[in-house]
Amino acid sequence: MAKRLRDYGIAYDCFEKSDNIGGNWYYKNPNGLSSCYQSLHIDTSKWRLAFEDYPVPEDWPDFPHHAQLLQYFHDYVDHFGLRDTITFNTEVTRAKRRDDGDWEVTLSTGETRTYQWLFVANGHHWDARTPVYPGEFNGYQVHSHHYRDPFEPYDFRGKRVMIVGAGNSAMDISSELSQRPLAEKLFISMRRGVWVLPKYMNGVPADKASLPTWMPTGLGRKLARKMIKKNIGNMEDYGLPKPDHEPLDGHPSVSGEFLTRVGCGDITPKGAIEKLDGDGVVFTDGTREKLDAIIWATGYNVSFPFFDDPQLQPVENKFPLFKRMVKPGYENLFFLALAQPLPTLVNFAEQQSKLCAALIAGEYELPPASEMDEITKADEAFHTGHFYDAPRHTMQVDFNAYVKDLMKEIARGQKRARAMA
Repeated sequence: MAKRLRDYGIAYDCFEKSDNIGGNWYYKNPNGLSSCYQSLHIDTSKWRLAFEDYPVPEDWPDFPHHAQLLQYFHDYVDHFGLRDTITFNTEVTRAKRRDDGDWEVTLSTGETRTYQWLFVANGHHWDARTPVYPGEFNGYQVHSHHYRDPFEPYDFRGKRVMIVGAGNSAMDISSELSQRPLAEKLFISMRRGVWVLPKYMNGVPADKASLPTWMPTGLGRKLARKMIKKNIGNMEDYGLPKPDHEPLDGHPSVSGEFLTRVGCGDITPKGAIEKLDGDGVVFTDGTREKLDAIIWATGYNVSFPFFDDPQLQPVENKFPLFKRMVKPGYENLFFLALAQPLPTLVNFAEQQSKLCAALIAGEYELPPASEMDEITKADEAFHTGHFYDAPRHTMQVDFNAYVKDLMKEIARGQKRARAMA
């Protein structure tokens, strides 16, 4: 967004709580909000995550390590001269809309500044969500958000460990700790069956394949489901619970190793938890396992702690927005990258910034509030209607379909702006 504003010659301030850029991809970020663990590789291939005007290094592997991605962000910022426009070690503690519509922004320095436009880009993978169960567990517990490696701050070697969850972090961490020199026994508790997709299909990164732009989304999804089932088979064949939904009817968990670890017996699948039980856990099927440690890979809350306005607080992670950016009635406030897009989030805000900058520059005009509401309802139904109900599916979008539609909306808004000129 900063790059786009600079391209337009629009003055801006950018505040970063930490001492440097990188956010979630800044390993051991001193702000304590990064979920990055030492072995993390991004699940999006390098072909899908690059910014439009800054290609990734040619010698990158298909799925880069977090340190490579962080360096890419640093190189991007320095290449376009953005670093001097960022105020580091400065948190926004409060943002309040004034009666005249402008925003009063209070900083951790104690200073308050006023802005005509406000952009929120605080991420949605930092406020860890941990479920509550009856009973108590007297072993070691940690949310995956705070997991860093198998040895520090807790040594998992020789321990009986359980991962709770079935998302990408659960796949990665369970695959890592289940290696025989590490955990004595590794369990994974899954409330429901999920489809675990490989990183590669037919010898190429799975997300590199793309369907023709003219193909209807429903037909494309049907063909993709057929291909997935042909390539990986049924989850229950690996010893996992049978999913109660079709592939792509839930945010897919991606792993190149998890299914093999399960098939080799290194990971033991378990069902939902009934209660915590001292030195173990009792499951809904009546079985009990003794445990030394639990890692809760149970997702995140969507949070904006700097807003007091209840209209700007999600309810059960649901926060409908026009094009996942604008709440009607708050047309000078933009939420950036507040989505769960497939296949990539990295350059999602880059696409959104095109609408935002054009609006500020007077080249684009938003639809009326009532029309934005209707469009948002239709978009929500299109992008999330086929997903099962879960907190992780409240902001799901298909990246390709979203961007195609966004470009059409920008063109419509440009016509509205010219008509009003």
